[in-house]
Amino acid sequence: MIKDKVVLITGGSKGIGYGIAEVLVSQGTKVAITSRSQKAADEAAESLKLSSNDNVIGIESDVADFDAEKKAVEKTIKAFGKLDVLVANAGVGHFANIKDLTADQWNQTIETNLTGVFNSVKASLDSIIESKGYIITIASLAGTNFFAQGTAYNASKFGLVGFSQALMLDVRKDGVKVSTIMPGSVATYFNDHVPNEADAWKIQPEDIGKLVLDLLTMNPRTLPSKVEVRPSMPPSK
Repeated sequence: MIKDKVVLITGGSKGIGYGIAEVLVSQGTKVAITSRSQKAADEAAESLKLSSNDNVIGIESDVADFDAEKKAVEKTIKAFGKLDVLVANAGVGHFANIKDLTADQWNQTIETNLTGVFNSVKASLDSIIESKGYIITIASLAGTNFFAQGTAYNASKFGLVGFSQALMLDVRKDGVKVSTIMPGSVATYFNDHVPNEADAWKIQPEDIGKLVLDLLTMNPRTLPSKVEVRPSMPPSK
């Protein structure tokens, strides 16, 4: 039952991660959300607790730091007794022509969007194998569609899609399911954007949350290993 599950969501203090947490706690799951800021994690957790009977904790962790991710998993298990689901959501975006993209921007993008997912998965894998649980990575349509000024972001998301699909093959015999969700335009704070009324046509964070819920409640015999999701009616260019 979904109500009995313990879920760790990286980058869960806002945007897609928060939207996923909001949907899952409404179903009675126990959720740990991480952020690079303890204050942001705590504030988001307090907000989520309004509908969750205190089954939410906030944890400070940077996915680029493997030891921090190990501690996040340990804190989740200490609070809730186990770990069933990892949602590897934390991500950043730097978009610039290769002539202007800096080495620091490249490194941060790869370390967060790709190495960061490896760190989260590696830190939680023993526990998820034990629970025969689920790993969901949040990639992007940019993981199959390249675009100008996307060298760093495309590289990270193409890599993440490949990583996720290979991971799925590595752990399926352990009873662990792996899916990667590839959203198009989502109304979030990504890349310093502030969501507003003009974003009504975009995917909303709670839509991704509902998709995660659908994956977690699907019959175990079926695995949607890669899910592309896009706005149904984008504005005409």
